Amino acid sequence: MMQDENQPPENETSDSAPVIDADAPGFDMLAEADAENNVQSGADYKVLARKYRPRNFDDLIGQESMVRTLTNAFETGRIAHAFMLTGVRGVGKTTTARILARALNYTGDGVDAPSINLAHPGTHCEAIMDGSHVDVIEMDAASRTGIGDIREIIENVRYAPAAARFKVYIIDEVHMLSKAAFNGLLKTLEEPPAHVKFIFATTEIRQVPVTVLSRCQRFDLRRLTPEDTSALLDKVSAAEDIKLNDEVTALIARAADGSARDALSLLDRALAHAGDAGDAINAETVRGLLGLADRGRVFDLFEMLMGGKLPEALAEFQAQYELGADPAVIIADLAELTHWITRLKYVPGVDEDVSFSQSARARGRSAAEMLSTRVLSRAWQVLLKGHEETQTAFNTRAAAEMILIRLAHMADTPTPDELVRQYESAKPAPTPPASASPAPASSPPSAPTPAPSASSSSRGSASPVALGAVPEQAAAVSPASAASQPAAQIRLLESFEALLELVSEKRDLSLRHALEHGVHLVHFEAAQADKGGRLEIRLAGEQANIAQDLTRKLREWTGQNWMVSLSSETGDQTIASRRQTAADIRHEAAMADPLVKAALDVFPDARIEAITELDAPALSPADTDAGGDTDIGGEDA
Repeated sequence: MMQDENQPPENETSDSAPVIDADAPGFDMLAEADAENNVQSGADYKVLARKYRPRNFDDLIGQESMVRTLTNAFETGRIAHAFMLTGVRGVGKTTTARILARALNYTGDGVDAPSINLAHPGTHCEAIMDGSHVDVIEMDAASRTGIGDIREIIENVRYAPAAARFKVYIIDEVHMLSKAAFNGLLKTLEEPPAHVKFIFATTEIRQVPVTVLSRCQRFDLRRLTPEDTSALLDKVSAAEDIKLNDEVTALIARAADGSARDALSLLDRALAHAGDAGDAINAETVRGLLGLADRGRVFDLFEMLMGGKLPEALAEFQAQYELGADPAVIIADLAELTHWITRLKYVPGVDEDVSFSQSARARGRSAAEMLSTRVLSRAWQVLLKGHEETQTAFNTRAAAEMILIRLAHMADTPTPDELVRQYESAKPAPTPPASASPAPASSPPSAPTPAPSASSSSRGSASPVALGAVPEQAAAVSPASAASQPAAQIRLLESFEALLELVSEKRDLSLRHALEHGVHLVHFEAAQADKGGRLEIRLAGEQANIAQDLTRKLREWTGQNWMVSLSSETGDQTIASRRQTAADIRHEAAMADPLVKAALDVFPDARIEAITELDAPALSPADTDAGGDTDIGGEDA
């Protein structure tokens, strides 16, 4: 779960720590210089977020656009007098400001001019990076917000720097300044002395007046991707001689939400929890520290809710709660999972997210195929509103349970178009019009129509026919047709594909995933009027035995007896394997196409994202409405 911005992680400091490169020249030197801290007293310990702060632009990862702009500006002499750095917390605004101040005042190694090349420390570099240089003044606008503080800056800018080339003012959280302070700074900011530079940092760029923004060169520091954060954790753990597996780094990167400082602070917490036993840092430990539920169990809970299995869902929620998972985090995880499954339907390459395991990605694809956009959108709205209710409720557990109950009941509720189709299918066949000619006089009088019994009248009033018919049509229902109504509940399955469609209609995600990925079909025998159906399957890999569960559900859903047995024969390929094989064949055919070859020769970095069958039969509106999930762009290759 993403960490709340209002709840900074433990060990957080005011220093920002963007992603660093362990292969950069300054990284090893810094790590060696601080290695002795590991054996000193606790008072001398320096947290990872400060210990591995970047010291030059080469250490930054993910800020290529800013580095390129600054490099060109320094090389051409077009250096602005004011800079505005904005981005989320912990992305590296303060550290970047110090590196920029170091570059402006760089002197050393035969260079006496502003330089972007900071591989070798200069005369003022160490003092600037430590925040102790006399000519680099750092001010926290959160604690010094008044016009008096700005008046002090205005009076001091007249004096030349004492030792460095420029006097640099770094104002952090500049959006906290008062209106009067901003107005007092405008004139100096527009026409500062040649020896003064301003560097502002803020997380709330919209709260900074446009009159200030127009006088600064703005740089938006990019939020770190999970891959960048995982790479940072791998390099720091290697430097600290810590063993972290991919699942642990993925969990920490997910909780850091693009903040390098948060990621390193969470790693500090994990190290403190593990103590001397570094091998004890595993996924279960990290989940316990973060209050996260296991993602596989979140999938289980989601499938139970979408299938309307409320008792099982509440039991699973109770089990996760007893293990220490926060109810609000569980609701948020369900919402995040709903969003990810919805993106799977429309965004190519989403199923390649490395933060999800291979099995989770397969389950996500199955859920995206089964659940329509309407159902997923409805679930998202319930969870989004429910998350707010959980955070403000007096009892978070009770609020979360009520949200799960609401979601489970709504998951089985048909959408309006499904209700219309059900109503149309329940309408009786039109009755032929009565003859307009009078009956012959010689014909005997017809026998009186017996009055309907109480049981027949009540049965007719409860039937779907009576809901949309006039009283005369409802009375015309014969006992024979009433007797045949129970037979309409029988569902005939002619093939294994029809069985999969039935499972999709029932929204049993776990069973659908098992049938597609873990079952080899050996024999399928459709049920007849005088005997039940028969299904022989072979389970693939570590697939759990679903024969008993499938037998029970087929009996409930079809109204017929089915016998599901396990076989040792090889059987057919799994449905998922067949789809993958078909996708591979289409990909090979596309790669062999001369036009595709020519395009790839012209654009060598291009790749095939999707393949659309142009001769595929068009779906009827009823089919598209029923599924709601037509793949417009074709399958991914």
